[in-house]
Amino acid sequence: MIALLLVAVSVGLSNFAAAIGIGVAGVDARLRLRVGLVFGLFEAGMPVVGLLIGQRVAADLGQASRWFGAALLIAVGGYSVIKSIRASARGVSSTGPSMVGSPARLLLSGLALSLDNLVVGFALGTYRVNIVTGAAVFGVVSVVLALAGLELGAKIGQRAGSRGEQIGGAILISVGVAIAAGVLS
Repeated sequence: MIALLLVAVSVGLSNFAAAIGIGVAGVDARLRLRVGLVFGLFEAGMPVVGLLIGQRVAADLGQASRWFGAALLIAVGGYSVIKSIRASARGVSSTGPSMVGSPARLLLSGLALSLDNLVVGFALGTYRVNIVTGAAVFGVVSVVLALAGLELGAKIGQRAGSRGEQIGGAILISVGVAIAAGVLS
């Protein structure tokens, strides 16, 4: 159980880092709920999907999933930075929880951050970890880390003022780069 918890924290750290980037733009109760649910469901569900797909496919997707997830995060972060810069140029405020304002952008972030859990699902199967227990641990750890990241990001965002969304986008880009480099998994 300790190994499962450590693996869950390890893969959940990318959620923590991304949640900081999201939280910088502002946090309200609705955003906390949406981010917690999406990140938690993806982190809990991907190991299950991983077990169902099979070991051969996972080996093929293993490296590709890291690159795909990293590219998605970089794209979401880049979009946020560009959108914020354009809004500033027009004299419009871009602050607020708009970084993942659309459900599609939040779902893309959740998917990108949980792709590595496909491979983790195969590992869980080889160690004979109960998949329901594994999914529950991954989901709970992910929600806790995401909520902590949102709160930390919100505190940073309060100090950053109108540059909050740009900083948040830069953090998402950094998380994507770290995942591509293998620093975060």
